[in-house]
Amino acid sequence: MKFTLNLSIFLFSLFMFNDKSLSLTKYQIEKICEKKRNELTCKKNLQEKILNLQKGNLIEIPVIPYKR
Repeated sequence: MKFTLNLSIFLFSLFMFNDKSLSLTKYQIEKICEKKRNELTCKKNLQEKILNLQKGNLIEIPVIPYKR
């Protein structure tokens, strides 16, 4: 019973968050990059990363350490 419940929750989460978690809209890219110094290069880099993710290639994601 517990296995069935866990399996159903896992499958439900896979179908719900399939494409939504990996994509950024053009509007979101513009909002992220409008505060940057090199706005054009920022947009190009984000669009290239999105295309690489859609193709199945690996990308680098910078990790910012948490400071208290």
